[in-house]
Amino acid sequence: MLKVAAYCRVSTDAEDQTNSLQSQKSYFNDYIKGNKDWKLIGIYADEGISGTQAKKRPEFMRMIRDAEDKKIDLILTKEISRFARNTVDSLQYTRQLKSIGVGVIFINDSINTLDADAELRLTIMSSIAQEEVRKTSERVKWGQKRRMEQGVVFGNGVYGFHLNRGQLSINDDEAKVVRLIYHKFLTEGKGTHIIARELREEGYQSKKKKEWSSVNILNIIRNEKYCGDLLQKKEYTPNYLDHRKIKNSGGEDKVFIKDHHPAIVDRDTWEKAQIELQRRSPSQEIVQRYSNRYWCSGKIKCGYCGNRFVQKTNQRKYGVYRYLVCNSQSRHGSPKTDQYGNNIGCDNINVNYKTLVYCMEYVINFIAKNSDNIFSDVMDTIRQAQTIYQSIDTASLKRKVESLQEKKDKVIDLYANGILGMDEIKSMVEKYSAEINATEKQLSDCNTSLYTLQEQTDAIKSTLESFSMLEHSEDTFKRLLERLTVYNDHIEIKFNDIPFSVEIRYETKGVKIWYETTITSCKIV
Repeated sequence: MLKVAAYCRVSTDAEDQTNSLQSQKSYFNDYIKGNKDWKLIGIYADEGISGTQAKKRPEFMRMIRDAEDKKIDLILTKEISRFARNTVDSLQYTRQLKSIGVGVIFINDSINTLDADAELRLTIMSSIAQEEVRKTSERVKWGQKRRMEQGVVFGNGVYGFHLNRGQLSINDDEAKVVRLIYHKFLTEGKGTHIIARELREEGYQSKKKKEWSSVNILNIIRNEKYCGDLLQKKEYTPNYLDHRKIKNSGGEDKVFIKDHHPAIVDRDTWEKAQIELQRRSPSQEIVQRYSNRYWCSGKIKCGYCGNRFVQKTNQRKYGVYRYLVCNSQSRHGSPKTDQYGNNIGCDNINVNYKTLVYCMEYVINFIAKNSDNIFSDVMDTIRQAQTIYQSIDTASLKRKVESLQEKKDKVIDLYANGILGMDEIKSMVEKYSAEINATEKQLSDCNTSLYTLQEQTDAIKSTLESFSMLEHSEDTFKRLLERLTVYNDHIEIKFNDIPFSVEIRYETKGVKIWYETTITSCKIV
């Protein structure tokens, strides 16, 4: 007897959609129980969630995990658009399920993923569903922008205002606090941290009844709504599939309406506040120096999860302990799966900052002392690669790709005209696609930027020889370092303009802040 589950989803929690969800559940319950060879395992349902991202649907991800745990043999769903409105997700999860023997039946689309021609049909139908999402997204964005141009306010409420059906009106109690903030900032000359602290001490609460912070204060001073203007589309969603908003720095047109609603502070006060903000802001040079203040900022990566390493400090009785830690571990701790099925956390080691400095110094000395031998090894590798790739005729590869693509297009035309059947086209398209992919990979490998003898020999040799003259300073490290990758038992250092990395293993002992580092091995990789 097959263990059968069903999946259903609606994209909003509106009443009609809730009724639809209940209808889907009832339908699947009767449908599965009506087959004597099936056993109902459960009905997985996501309500009020878009189908464009599978990982953000908790019930969907729970169903996938149950299938992997052998609790499910077959999954039923109404149609492809209920299962996923993203072609990549549709194929990824149906393939993943098929690999463990679990089929998915799309009832309205008459597709069973265990059938031979299922993937081709699924690809076509998923693409149609995804295109419909794109069109819907464009229609919604167009409609929203027209309403913005008419003065309708989108988004959440703003401190100091009531927002009702897209219209702003002044909240008198909160407006008094807004005016107080502008007074403290302009007349009393206080900074945002001090203003936030005073508001907390005086018992004022922010919009979400949280304590005031300098960020809250800064946002209020900068917000044009307080002088009566309205600027919308400060953020936008570039990708309709992931719904992630980003700052609008010119990607789309913003919508600005002057004197849109009653002002809380007069325009002259607001403009003076903007000038004062600019005066107090650090120069761009200082901002750049702060964001890039360490020689290794942004250049250290975790060898396991790929996240960047961030710098931390701890006050110890021996002094300040400065170290670097994987950002995923810092934020989430040890490895785990979140509610959406995403892998988060990391168990990589922390690295003492002084140990990194010592390793950089050691590697620079190592290259300086062994530059001749290293250069010889590098050139041997380059010659071997050149011998292989120079023997390949790239022009013939390009002609082969073009020929295969023409054959593939002709096969699709024959199918469209009803001359070939589904089984024939699937077999032939897969054959030509595989040959095209293999040939394009071969061509790509040939076109890969190799360090040719004629163009790179002198440059590599000169770079290696320069290591003997380098000063051991953070400026030198910053200029040389391209990437440093941290693993539990070693680190890999990649320098700019050198076609190899250096693997270095080390041991440490002593108090953390005063770690003594001993290099146990150092080699080119």
